Amino acid sequence: MPIDITVEFPGICRVGEGPFWDPESGSLSWVDILDGTLHRAQPGSAERWSLQLATLVGAAVPKASGGYVAATSEGFTDISPDGAWTVRRDFLPDGIRMNDAKCDPHGRLWAGSCAQDFAAGRGGMHVLLPDWTVMEVFSGLTQPNGLGWSPDGRRFYLVETQARDVSVFDVVSDRLEPENRRTLVSFPESCGYPDGLTVDAGGCLWIAFWGGGRVLQVAPDDGRVLRTVEVPVPQPSSCAFGGPELDVLYVTTAREGLDPDVERPSGSVLAIRGLGVRGLPAVKFGG
Repeated sequence: MPIDITVEFPGICRVGEGPFWDPESGSLSWVDILDGTLHRAQPGSAERWSLQLATLVGAAVPKASGGYVAATSEGFTDISPDGAWTVRRDFLPDGIRMNDAKCDPHGRLWAGSCAQDFAAGRGGMHVLLPDWTVMEVFSGLTQPNGLGWSPDGRRFYLVETQARDVSVFDVVSDRLEPENRRTLVSFPESCGYPDGLTVDAGGCLWIAFWGGGRVLQVAPDDGRVLRTVEVPVPQPSSCAFGGPELDVLYVTTAREGLDPDVERPSGSVLAIRGLGVRGLPAVKFGG
């Protein structure tokens, strides 16, 4: 089956990010970081639910109890099923914002913070527990971005965008903090900047490359690039598997800094079919 790339949700995002497939509703949600908007839509439907927050939104993840939790420029924001929202954990200093975020297999939300100008060493990795306790597990990061876990939960992956590399950690069952950090793969400047990622059911990483116009499939053992999928936009930002069989790769994109009349369909969510792999079910926040 040949690879097919279509525009699933037409472009409106300045910086689309954080795609999340919810099998219960059969819908995809994603955010626009700079516009501070959370979007949700069903493939094949022209209807779209959107909620604008008065802040920057790095990612938003559905809660097991309904609604969403969002990683924002303050910290963590609670969004109820009816769209009412409140900042429940306000702890980030001025000039710092949350970037990408994702739940681990235990329903704990991991979110990377960074300086708005990506100043070196001002970022960190924060974990929001289901009881809304916040812990910082790493400091001294620059632009932590895509993150994910191996299918068995024993490895944690983290993109450092400015360094153009992906780190891998060992996950110890009785400890929150991953350990034994090492570089899985570093990418040349010609690839663009590694951004969001997802892990497929076979354990391979799929990484969107901002400025590179591509998504790469990377081997989890030695970081080899297994496949390159060129996309029709220069700034793909993140990706997630979805669809009833989890075999569609949804890719968020950005139009910020581009000529919207020239760089169409930038700002859209793309759907890539025919890859021959499936993803892992996304985990909701346990709170």
